[in-house]
Amino acid sequence: MLKITHLDHLVLTVKDIDISVAFYQKLGMKKQIFLGGRVALQFGQQKINLHQLGKEFEPKAKQVQAGSADLCFIKTVP
Repeated sequence: MLKITHLDHLVLTVKDIDISVAFYQKLGMKKQIFLGGRVALQFGQQKINLHQLGKEFEPKAKQVQAGSADLCFIKTVP
């Protein structure tokens, strides 16, 4: 059986990345740019990847909405 060890990242789909970044920076998170201009917010060992509504990266949900989220877990393989 696989065992989940930790959360790798969370993805939030937002209407406006700049407004979202400004909000989370006020909470102490740091903006990161990675992989061709993608935006993430880092806090401790965790990060939130931001996707602009209508410009999501693959793979994505079938019906993406502003405020939707997904989680990526790290697991061990027996």
